[in-house]
Amino acid sequence: MNPPRLTAKPGMPEWAETVRRKYVGGEASVFLLYGNVFDEILDGGAWRSLNDFLIGSLLGGNKDRVLVYDPADGLLAAKGMPIERGAGLEALERVLFDEDRVAAIIAYADSVAPAADEATLAVADRVAAVRLHRWSLSPELASKDNVVFLIAESLAGVNAKLVANPRVAAVEIPLPDQGAREAVIRAVDTRIPAPDAERLAAHTAGLRAVHIRQILTPRPVQGLADDERRKLIIVRLGARADANERADKLLPLTRGMSAVEIEQLIDLSHPEAKLALEDGYAEVLALVRTRKREIIEKECAGLIEFVDAKFDLAAVGGNGAIKSELGRIADAIRSGDPARCPMGLLMVGPMGTGKTFVTRCFAKSSGLSAVVLKNFRSKWVGSTEGNLEKVLTMVKAMGPIILIIDEGDRSFGSQSEDGDGGTSSRVVARIKEFMSDTDNRGRVLFVLMTNRPDKLDTDIKRAGRLDIKIPLFYPGDVAEVNAILQSLLERYKFDATSATEANATRMIGYSNADIEAVVLLGKSQLADNQPLSEQALAQAISDYLPSRDTAMIEYMNLLAVFEASRRQWLPPAYRDITPETLAAKLAESRRRCGVR
Repeated sequence: MNPPRLTAKPGMPEWAETVRRKYVGGEASVFLLYGNVFDEILDGGAWRSLNDFLIGSLLGGNKDRVLVYDPADGLLAAKGMPIERGAGLEALERVLFDEDRVAAIIAYADSVAPAADEATLAVADRVAAVRLHRWSLSPELASKDNVVFLIAESLAGVNAKLVANPRVAAVEIPLPDQGAREAVIRAVDTRIPAPDAERLAAHTAGLRAVHIRQILTPRPVQGLADDERRKLIIVRLGARADANERADKLLPLTRGMSAVEIEQLIDLSHPEAKLALEDGYAEVLALVRTRKREIIEKECAGLIEFVDAKFDLAAVGGNGAIKSELGRIADAIRSGDPARCPMGLLMVGPMGTGKTFVTRCFAKSSGLSAVVLKNFRSKWVGSTEGNLEKVLTMVKAMGPIILIIDEGDRSFGSQSEDGDGGTSSRVVARIKEFMSDTDNRGRVLFVLMTNRPDKLDTDIKRAGRLDIKIPLFYPGDVAEVNAILQSLLERYKFDATSATEANATRMIGYSNADIEAVVLLGKSQLADNQPLSEQALAQAISDYLPSRDTAMIEYMNLLAVFEASRRQWLPPAYRDITPETLAAKLAESRRRCGVR
């Protein structure tokens, strides 16, 4: 018989070339394609679905018969002799073993052969998994010029027999990279200048090609007519020489937007908008960022949340050395110098020290996109791993980005095999693998926050995953309290004269959150137009009762000291402590708190 063949074409996606090479080389005849399987592929100037690309381009004229199996519609003939409509895998198996030069495409393989404990699978699902597994091992099928494509969005949803089978070649279809996104943008609008196409490609990182097309393709006129929107855009832009040119760029992209949405988009009163006035593409990029956020949050429903930070590191009171270090890290990431970028940060300290606030301010100062990892755990077998994989894939494609994990000790959970079938240990193992992938250095920065770092897996905290451990403590003297107090008064636009030494002295030992609560309590007791006076703040201090679990706070302080990367970040009382003394204090504090 003739040797196996698939079509080789210039400009073919890298994943398709991998499939072709493995098939022609005899490495595999069954392929599991996963990842970005529901996107459109730009192929010779035409947009194709994955199925159409496989049939029309990769398989080309090399197969006499192409059959497509969809669990909803059964078996369909895409090329060659027709087959009984609605037939199942059994009929497909007969064709594969009886004929030569046949291609089979099985859509939604995670529904055909789902991942689950064998005992819980329906008989039909077990039979399907066994059948597909048998195909990959069959010498008879391997001797023919036949190929099978299994398509699934996530490997975690596919039966383990298939995923672990070395004769089934799993090939990831990635989200479009910078070059692919530029090609999509140029194909959608050939008038876009090369520099603007490059910038748009950078701002659409993490989006599928179909999403980029949706954003850039003019929609039918809805709401405001084109001439009304154009007038509004020009009014919002003001008396600028390039107002008409900017309006031309925005006009097709703002169809369907209300007048209020357009006013918010072109808000020249915003400080950042004033800095962007000389950028003729600023409004388009702002619109793309907004649409991108909507798409990704919908795509990862409930799994991630974009960070909307109002304040930068200048709003953080005190902690000068730590703010300086965070500023250095932000500069390194922006400059694209991975050698100066840590893989991750661990923010530790007792509750109320401002770990979340400092992290969000850091995200704002860095100028990078930042997302918070939400609850990705599910009670369904394979769903937790699938959710995590979706998030990590999206985050990697969006880089450079900051991935924030709050209450990290709870997010990672126990690694015990009991009760969850080993899901927790697999999740933590995958996170470890991703965190230590050096390709992510300078692209994905993990920031993990916790007040109980002793509950974290030690291996997660090692250098190469969380390189820098930043400790945060309650203010320990008048100067530190006053710095936080002044910052809060400025943030809330309250009268700064209330920040007296006497008031600051009374709040030594309060947490940052306690100090904020006192300030807000003082203001709440006044009429709307009354400034926060020294006396009003003093009354609020007298009235406020801070939380006082002193033993646990001391234990968390010692944990923060133990984890800290640098002595210069420690309070004077701990700065010169020896490891032996620290270990003894930790053991005694642990005993008093009754923790293990």
